[in-house]
Amino acid sequence: MPRLPLASFRQSLWGLRSSRGLPKSHPLSTQSEPHGSPISRRNREAKQKRLREKQEALEAGLARKSKSPAESGKAWTPKEIVLYEIPTELGEKKDVSGPLPPAYSPQYVEAAWYPWWVREGFFKPEYQTRLPQATGETFSMCIPPPNVTGSLHIGHALTVAIQDALVRWHRMRGDQVLWVPGSDHAGIATQAVVEKQLWKERGVRRRDLSREDFLREVWKWKEEKGGEICEQLRALGASLDWDRERFTMDAGSSVAVTEAFVRLHKAGLLYRGRQLVNWSCALRSAISDIEVESRPLRGRTELRLPGCPSPVSFGLLVSVAFPVDGEPDAEVVVGTTRPETLPGDVAVAIHPDDARFTHLHGRQLRHPLTGQLLPLITDTTVEPHVGTGAVKVTPAHSPADAELGARHGLHPLSVIAEDGTMTSLCGDWLQGLHRFVARERIMSALTERRLFRGLQDHPMVLPICSRSGDVVEYLLKSQWFVRCREMGDRAAQAVESGALELSPSFHQKNWQHWFSHIGDWCVSRQLWWGHRIPAYLVVEEPVKADREDCWVVGRTEAEAREVAAALTGRAGAELTLQRDPDVLDTWFSSALFPFSSLGWPQETPDFTRFYPLSLLETGSDLLLFWVGRMVMLGTQLTGQLPFRQVLQEKLREGNLDPEELAIAAATQRKDFPHGIPECGTDALRFTLCSHGALGGDLHLSVSEVLSSRHFCNKIWNALRFILSVLGPGFVPQSSEELSPSSPMDAWVLSRLARTAHECERGFLTRELPLVAHALHHFWLHSLCDVYLEAVKPVLSHAPRPPGPPQVLLSCADVGLRLLAPLMPFLAEELWQRLPPRPGGPPAPSISVAPYPSARSLAHWYRPELERRFSRVQEAAQVLRALRATYQITKVRPRVLLQCSEPGERGLFEDFLEPLGTLGHCGAVGLLPPGAAAPSGWAQAPLGDTIQVYMELQGLVHPQTHLPLLAARRHKLQRQLDNLIARTSSVGEAETRRQQRISSLQLELSKLDKAASHLRQLVDTSPGPREP
Repeated sequence: MPRLPLASFRQSLWGLRSSRGLPKSHPLSTQSEPHGSPISRRNREAKQKRLREKQEALEAGLARKSKSPAESGKAWTPKEIVLYEIPTELGEKKDVSGPLPPAYSPQYVEAAWYPWWVREGFFKPEYQTRLPQATGETFSMCIPPPNVTGSLHIGHALTVAIQDALVRWHRMRGDQVLWVPGSDHAGIATQAVVEKQLWKERGVRRRDLSREDFLREVWKWKEEKGGEICEQLRALGASLDWDRERFTMDAGSSVAVTEAFVRLHKAGLLYRGRQLVNWSCALRSAISDIEVESRPLRGRTELRLPGCPSPVSFGLLVSVAFPVDGEPDAEVVVGTTRPETLPGDVAVAIHPDDARFTHLHGRQLRHPLTGQLLPLITDTTVEPHVGTGAVKVTPAHSPADAELGARHGLHPLSVIAEDGTMTSLCGDWLQGLHRFVARERIMSALTERRLFRGLQDHPMVLPICSRSGDVVEYLLKSQWFVRCREMGDRAAQAVESGALELSPSFHQKNWQHWFSHIGDWCVSRQLWWGHRIPAYLVVEEPVKADREDCWVVGRTEAEAREVAAALTGRAGAELTLQRDPDVLDTWFSSALFPFSSLGWPQETPDFTRFYPLSLLETGSDLLLFWVGRMVMLGTQLTGQLPFRQVLQEKLREGNLDPEELAIAAATQRKDFPHGIPECGTDALRFTLCSHGALGGDLHLSVSEVLSSRHFCNKIWNALRFILSVLGPGFVPQSSEELSPSSPMDAWVLSRLARTAHECERGFLTRELPLVAHALHHFWLHSLCDVYLEAVKPVLSHAPRPPGPPQVLLSCADVGLRLLAPLMPFLAEELWQRLPPRPGGPPAPSISVAPYPSARSLAHWYRPELERRFSRVQEAAQVLRALRATYQITKVRPRVLLQCSEPGERGLFEDFLEPLGTLGHCGAVGLLPPGAAAPSGWAQAPLGDTIQVYMELQGLVHPQTHLPLLAARRHKLQRQLDNLIARTSSVGEAETRRQQRISSLQLELSKLDKAASHLRQLVDTSPGPREP
């Protein structure tokens, strides 16, 4: 499935790669619906509406104009890259004895930690049993095994970020955690890669080698080049137990696949039959439904196809006349988009109630190419108003026709061979021709015989093989099939009963629909790379033409020979067995992964301890093809559901039309004129987790990742400040002994306790956006913007009070442990530099340190204090707004608060000094209720009961500031007039316009009030006071 490659977010390994624009083949916004899904008129109109709004926003520049100064100042400038250059052996602990670099650098932070984590065994469940916080509970997951041929794309990164955050939280919480890594052998993709390499390097085709020699080449390629994904997982910080890594073609998986095949066959759930299958002529193999891309065509479309000498036209309806036998002038005109299958027609079908053909019921028609008699049959599935109302019936090459033919007892004729050429049943004039070359010859023959009745554009859905690009054919083949009805009913019942939880719950409807319409699953693939089917043909000599083939199944050839002897009544040694050359569908082995990766079919300690898995997290595109089959086979083979809960995330795929893509590319070039900047693993992980798995489509933007990088830098600078405050001789208190010595200390510790509670709730409910939001709000707003700013003047007091440094240490320690599951590298780098608390040896790594629980911090939680301080923060915002209005930049004016309600006066008494600091003002006092307003002071309301007064007399020069206010007012008025004069728009663009109008009107009102106040000071002002 095409998704944005993760390489687009890498510099070296994991910085964001520089790019001049959106990569056209991998747009940032990716597919939501399967190809070929009908798009309603409403959806199309909504899409066009969004396009118009984007164009208007880009042209008007409203988005940039409406940004605050702080946002506008966030424009990215290239940063100096700092590298970790201290010699460190692979697996040795990183040296953190030196000072922190002046700015956050992802490459510095991410260096050396992961190999040390792995060597120390932090990711192994055996290690976690020794943790002091061990709970005795287990948590197990397996990674959805990515294809060994590929590189991780952004969809994989989303899955890994979410899974690793959950895994790290459970590990820090004290659960015994097992997260199994693995990769999929990707039968078709891997074989194709190796075939291309052999041809490019040695000029050798697969068929030039023996099967054994070719498989040796594949294993060689896998060992040399198949490890890129594992390295990318390590770079993402995925805390997998690498000693338990599995590959779906390793020895353990092969045993499991064989055992599953044999058990299913014995249970009557796996059989060999001749049925229509999806067939790729280019690959000469059956393919799964997920490898069939349904490409909608609006009309005539030319495509270049593998093996075809010239482009082929599709999206055309060909009208062909079938003469009525015995009536020279009578005919039935049939419409078809596949004239090359005409030689395989065995009947023509009409609706029994179609009055146009009532008089022909029971008649026979002449085949337009062969002249053979064909029955004219009636069937209620024929749609009279589609095409000509008459359809040709080709049971050997159409699933719908196969069902119709079976109802009427028609014998199928296979006229297209495995390689896409025409078979001998077509006659000498077509035999051996490529099917689309034969199409043109058939069209010429129809014209010559005067049976061609027209050609017109016709919307259709064309099945394309996603692996080869060839048009998929439906061919009758003898293959192995899994009966799915019984197992599917159990899977549907598991969800309906609540035994299996699908999140989000809206996936349940698709689940139930799929299993209620499920057919048998073709598991044969005509490849060399894969699990060879453990089935054997019993060869009898001489072969009797009227006897069906005798197939036996066994774990080994010896076991199969015993089965064959029992079936035939002959001695096993006398029998000749030929093993099926085909291999199993890759999805068959993938469906066993949750339990085969734990050692099944043996009752291993891992299988006993960790199965069923606690959770499966994967993309919603795999819900049916992988998750559904895991549930079917897991329940059948182990007697248990393979997992209890499924989280599904959805990353949108490339659904931008060319105009939208051009707008997106232009916007990206405007935002990032120097290319996409390096942001790092932690920033990418945090951004992905902030979207989570429980919502709808995920729209990832580079700006979001860059914002997370700014957040990393904010945390970095906060820790540099905290470490400088603590100093080398600092003696930490235990967290139990810490008692806040001031209301500000108590407030920030309460905010920390609230954050721990919100993080715990988010992890328990698997809602990672709640966790990300709580962490972002605490670090950025509570700690950096408020507490650090408020405490700086306090720390300058002599002697320094002992309380704030202890509080800062607690905020850093607890805050980093809360952050660690989402930002493991940054959290480890900074946490390792904190002084250890007394009371026992510290955890060697933050990845195994206890995760702060809401209960452990409950004694810090003071919601009433937080409510009171929120009013103080509102007052600080009013003070900053007054400073901006009167353009006070350097001096710090005095402030008075006047409260009409007695209770509110006490609310501010404890926070007067922090209020002055946060409002960038001088001393803050309280004015008694009813006292006269001070003369020459600016005034602003704070709600209905509080008045804020700021000193102006002597701090501003009215004669100087009035012209400045007038100029500013003129500029804003002009902007307002332009916006009002602009023609009203629709949707988001109009909403932004109205918001901007309201904002400008409010700002103008403030400027008018300020100008009026300054004019009153003109005669009394002695001039500005020196700062």
